[in-house]
Amino acid sequence: MLQLMLHAHPRIAIPPETRFLMAAYDARSGFGDLRDPANRLALARWIVERKATRFADLGLDGQQVTEQIVAGPPTLGSALAIVLRAYAGRFGKERWGDKRPGYFQRIPALRRMFPDAQVVQLIRDGRDCVASLKEMDWYKHDAHHALATWVESIEAGDRAARSLAPGAYHRMYYERLISDPAGELGALCAFLGEDFDPAMCEPGQVAAVAVPGRKVWHARTHEEVTTTRSGTWRTRLSPSEIALCETVAGDRLRRHGYEVDGTARPDRGEHSRYRRVAAHRRLANGKRDMLDLIRRRTEPNEVTARLTPEG
Repeated sequence: MLQLMLHAHPRIAIPPETRFLMAAYDARSGFGDLRDPANRLALARWIVERKATRFADLGLDGQQVTEQIVAGPPTLGSALAIVLRAYAGRFGKERWGDKRPGYFQRIPALRRMFPDAQVVQLIRDGRDCVASLKEMDWYKHDAHHALATWVESIEAGDRAARSLAPGAYHRMYYERLISDPAGELGALCAFLGEDFDPAMCEPGQVAAVAVPGRKVWHARTHEEVTTTRSGTWRTRLSPSEIALCETVAGDRLRRHGYEVDGTARPDRGEHSRYRRVAAHRRLANGKRDMLDLIRRRTEPNEVTARLTPEG
C-alpha cells in the first residue's frame, strides 16, 4: 500500500518488488572489475535476462537498460540505480525508490551503495503481521518465524533511528496511515522534501500499473484505503499464538503504542520453539554479516552509485 501511495506521487516511482539489489551486492566480487566494459555488460545481462531478478515486472526495454549500464559509471550502485532510474523515466518521474520487507536487514549495505538514500520504515502491530504472513501462500514458515521477523525488523529500525541522521530515517505506523492518510503522507512528503499530492491517498488508482497481476495476494491494493483489517489478529490468531506474541514482543509492542493484555502465557514448548527459531536466525544473520565483511576486503570496485541528476 505504501509503495503505491508513493508511486502515485507525480515525482516518485516505486517499482514492484525486485530481486536484484541485494543479490547483486552479495555477488559483487564475481562480476570482476567494472571498469572493464565487458564486465559491466555481464552484470547488465545478469540483471536483465534472469527470471530470478524480476526485471520483467518493470516493463522496461532490456537492451536499452543494458546499453545504459555499459555506458554508465563503473560501480555496482550505479548499475543498479540506472535500472531504477529507467523505471522512473518510464512514468516521466524524477525520483525513484525500492521496496522489499527484507531490506530492514540490509540497511548498512543499501546505504553503502546509495549514501543519500532516505529510509522509510512502516511499522504494523506485530500480531497483525504474524497473522498476515501465515495466510500468504508463498510464506513457508510458521508463526514462530513470522514473530521473529517482526522482532528483528523493530530492532533494525531502532538501530537505524539511532545511527542515521534525522533526514535519512523516517518511521511511520500502518494504523495511523490507514486512519489519516493525508496527515501521515503529508509528514512523509515533508521528510522527503516533496509537496504532498492528494492522489497519494488513492493508491488503488495506480495498482494496475505498479502491481503485477500474478500477485493475487496484493488484491486489496486495488481497493480504497480501509481500517477494516487493523486489529484482526484477535480472530486470525489462536490464543496460544497471541500469548506467544505478547510474551515475546510485549515490551516492543507497548513501546510502539500497541495495547497488550499480557496475562496469558504460551505453552512452555511454544516458547522454547520460538527461542530456538530466534537463535537460529540470529546465527544466520551473523554469518551473513561476517561474509559481507570478508567480501568487502576483496570487492574489485567501490560500490557507491555515482549517478548525478544530469546523468
